[in-house]
Amino acid sequence: MTKPLIMGVLNITPDSFSDGGKFESVEAAVAQAKLLISEGADILDIGGESTRPGAVRVPIELEIARVIPVIQAIRNLGAEISIDTMNSETAEAAVAAGATIINDVSGGRNDPRIFEVAAKTSSTLIISHWRGHSTEMDQLNQYQNIGAEVANELLVQVNLAKAAGVTKIVIDPGLGFAKDVEQNWQLLDELGELEKLGLPILIGPSRKRFIAARIEGEDSLEARDEATAELLAELTKKHSFWGLRVHNVRTTVARQN
Repeated sequence: MTKPLIMGVLNITPDSFSDGGKFESVEAAVAQAKLLISEGADILDIGGESTRPGAVRVPIELEIARVIPVIQAIRNLGAEISIDTMNSETAEAAVAAGATIINDVSGGRNDPRIFEVAAKTSSTLIISHWRGHSTEMDQLNQYQNIGAEVANELLVQVNLAKAAGVTKIVIDPGLGFAKDVEQNWQLLDELGELEKLGLPILIGPSRKRFIAARIEGEDSLEARDEATAELLAELTKKHSFWGLRVHNVRTTVARQN
């Protein structure tokens, strides 16, 4: 079984749920990028807009202004760069600056032009399962058969991407997006439904609420990181993933070896 790529999260935002405000300056972001790479990150996932529950959308111009200087500063550090955005303009600017992966948590539903951008730039496109923006997603979590429904909804977006000419596609079950605590765990039990699509899979449970719900004792970032690493170690015994998206690379890598 091929070892999954490790995608380190680097949020250039003031309001991301676990690390907002820590890496807003280019200097702080570059230092964190170097740390993540030294700990084993193969990919750096750069985000300029928080998608945590209840987060307010930011203007695209502000998102671009946050991420482009960082991408330009880290593009020669040795890791592949992913742009975490649901906006085609941001994706286009990021690829021009050095990103080779577009990680769209909306799976192309927010801005379908992102398929065109991925196609014309030959970028890898990560299509996540998503039903609505952060302000409404908690009301969109009705499922009868979550594994099959997530797979079917992903397939719709995958087919749209292929029709637009995208050739490198990764899927993501969208843990935490329009899914309550138990639904996330159920979806993890039913990842076989996604595997039937025959596409590379990225998994990103890192520090999410459903992880915290099963922590015994005090909830902290350290506890969530340990729980995340433990979960991913178990999942990678059962499934073959393209990548693992995490905030704490060191802890995850240690449990993978």
